[in-house]
Amino acid sequence: MERRSFLKKAGASVAAAGAVGLAACSKSEQPAAAPASSAAPAVHTGLPEIKWRMTSSFPKSLDTLYGTSELLAQRLREITDGKFDIRIFPSGELVPGLQALDAVQHGTVEMCHTCSYYYVGKDKTFAIGTALPFGLNARQMDAWIIAGGGQELLDEFYANYNVYSFLGGNTGVQMGGWYRKKIETPEDLKGLKIRIAGIAGEILARLGAIPQQIAGADIYPSLEKGTLDAVEFVAPYDDEKLGFHKVAPYYYAPGWWEPGPAVHFYVNRAEWDKLPKEYQAAFRTASREAHILMTATYDHKNPAALARLLAQGVKLETFSREVMKTAYDTAQELYAEESARNPAWAKIYTEFEKYRRSQNAWFSVAEASYDRFIQSLR
Repeated sequence: MERRSFLKKAGASVAAAGAVGLAACSKSEQPAAAPASSAAPAVHTGLPEIKWRMTSSFPKSLDTLYGTSELLAQRLREITDGKFDIRIFPSGELVPGLQALDAVQHGTVEMCHTCSYYYVGKDKTFAIGTALPFGLNARQMDAWIIAGGGQELLDEFYANYNVYSFLGGNTGVQMGGWYRKKIETPEDLKGLKIRIAGIAGEILARLGAIPQQIAGADIYPSLEKGTLDAVEFVAPYDDEKLGFHKVAPYYYAPGWWEPGPAVHFYVNRAEWDKLPKEYQAAFRTASREAHILMTATYDHKNPAALARLLAQGVKLETFSREVMKTAYDTAQELYAEESARNPAWAKIYTEFEKYRRSQNAWFSVAEASYDRFIQSLR
């Protein structure tokens, strides 16, 4: 994509994106949250006061990610007349960001807001709940979890870790990161020290890169000092805040490892089961509203942020088909190996992959053909 072309499209104004449509619900999910102006679920008088703590995997500075948990807490207080109150703690305040799920599992806190793929060290199956490289986009991920049986499969797996899961946002497809040098062929990945983790890191390692997991606060100085050659984070709105463009000029798309990453609220099973049913209904409603808002907010904010970055001289690049196809083939090899050795992975991935093929067949008919035409216009 050319910088001038993007600036022309984005410079005049940035339109807010519509919320993700939710046509149907799975058995374990409630209907989509009503808009703020609609009537909230009634809460009976005489219900107890509940005070929970939520630990987030995100710092307050990432206002869209962190703000999703704030919206959940705010809406719950509104719906329950302040009786169900959740206090939120940013990453590192109670527990390290990448240990949020552990804290809920062991009952240290009642709930957390995090991404399941942070926990692939326990079991690679955790990756499926957030995003698989070359997997489902944001709308398709919603369709699979909400209407396509994904929630039931994930809940069966998460029961082994003493938690229930609720959708808590989706960033949409992410960017492919910031690089000090161009990445034109798979050979350019060899020896590349890149901040990336989980299954994506394993795929890049098989291609010769050196993946590293570095906490958010340490990414910029590591990139600046040359400890890192590249870093992937989220998308223009968040990346701009962290200043990566000041030390790495090449900004690549797409983030093939995160085509539609779902964020989750995880709740300790015993604490959830103790809630009055009215509070459970209120929680489902508030969490669904918060989930929808994250995607819409990123879709609204990212175009303007990218235009600002390009105006500062950032070089926008796309990964070559050769790089993408090599990474795709490597991912398929990894998935086949994991399916052969891990029954939990095989059970969920088999259904996930079937769903991906069906969704891609449909999206190629209407969505993709429409997008290709509209994006070809100047």
